[in-house]
Amino acid sequence: MPTNAEKAMEIWKRLEGKPEGTGDWLKVEQSRINTFADATGDHQFIHVDPEKAAQLSPFKVTIAHGYLTLSLIPFLQGAIPMADPQAYAGIMMGINYGLDKVRFPSPVKVNSRVRAHRELMTAELVNPSTIQLKQKITIEIEGEPKPACVAETLSRLIYG
Repeated sequence: MPTNAEKAMEIWKRLEGKPEGTGDWLKVEQSRINTFADATGDHQFIHVDPEKAAQLSPFKVTIAHGYLTLSLIPFLQGAIPMADPQAYAGIMMGINYGLDKVRFPSPVKVNSRVRAHRELMTAELVNPSTIQLKQKITIEIEGEPKPACVAETLSRLIYG
């Protein structure tokens, strides 16, 4: 008898290579950037000093840390609808397993709005109770031609 993960694997395989959807917009405000700077100790002026950034930065405003943008992925993709809810039947937990590739093509300027697009690249049965998903997450900046971040994320879904 197939396990929950093995049943779900059939669904995930059908979804490979297909866009899963787009999430909601999030405004990236200076307070969020400052909080991230405090958490990481990265207080470079391009992030936290609007006056100095206006004078010296090519962007003329503060910008979010690239790793702040990356760290928003769990929140931003939380608003993306499940491609097929049946793929989650019997799931006990999901864990972040890592990243294969991350790029930051364009900076997120303060007060910009961002949202995530998600596409399932691959699904792999790791063991009878675990599926690993490789998803391409693209974080778009409203009104900008290039995305803020393109990341290949690895997640493991543990089924009961």
